[in-house]
Amino acid sequence: MMAATHSWGIRPTLFTLGSVGVPAYAVFMGLAICAAVISFVLESRRQRAPFEHGLALALAAGIGGTLGAKLPIWLMHARALFGGSLSLPAILSGRTIVGGLLGGIAAVILTRRWLKLPLPSGNLFAAGLALAIAIGRLGCFCAGCCYGIPTHLPWGVDFGDGVLRFPTQLMESAFALLLFAYLLAMKTRLRAAGQLFTHFILAYFTFRFAIEFLRDEPRPYLRLTLAQVVSAGIVLYYLIRPPYKTRPIEGAQHG
Repeated sequence: MMAATHSWGIRPTLFTLGSVGVPAYAVFMGLAICAAVISFVLESRRQRAPFEHGLALALAAGIGGTLGAKLPIWLMHARALFGGSLSLPAILSGRTIVGGLLGGIAAVILTRRWLKLPLPSGNLFAAGLALAIAIGRLGCFCAGCCYGIPTHLPWGVDFGDGVLRFPTQLMESAFALLLFAYLLAMKTRLRAAGQLFTHFILAYFTFRFAIEFLRDEPRPYLRLTLAQVVSAGIVLYYLIRPPYKTRPIEGAQHG
């Protein structure tokens, strides 16, 4: 969600190259993607995952995550999109982390089945995803999107309309950074296939459900946002689904 004013955001333009302004959002999103890829590569090497399998899974996660992040935005503006009334910048702008995670997970599952890999590969992605969210939300804070409801508390932030709001972007960034540290500390303990990734999913979507109460979003579903409904469904699914019985041995090829 963004205001239609030029001054909206804390620092929408991070720096300039000559006469061209470089958006802070794009910079932090780029850093987030790089961090996730580096984390994935390091974890793949640690677990001795085959390079070709790791590359295929990483590409699937990237493509699926990109489409998943954009698809809900396109659906919301489908009439304007197909009517040709949306400009190219408007088509390319806007994305959702929840959709991106779901799209990435679905793409990795389909790719894993296509490659006939016996074990889930989520453990390879878990820590990197948490770090990417921590970095990416800094871009949201600078751009002034994903902001919170008004508050009179001392840490309220004015994003450009004279109203102090909860800096929900920074709150999510701090949580994701703590989650990243937790996943790094637990990766030698939670070694069962998909176990570390399950901890990431449960922690992040539980937090996302809670933080939505402080975000300035529509609440059409029994006073809940769409992200809350989706988050609740994901948490419930991961809580009731049976755990994977096969556990990797030292040097296993999948995480």
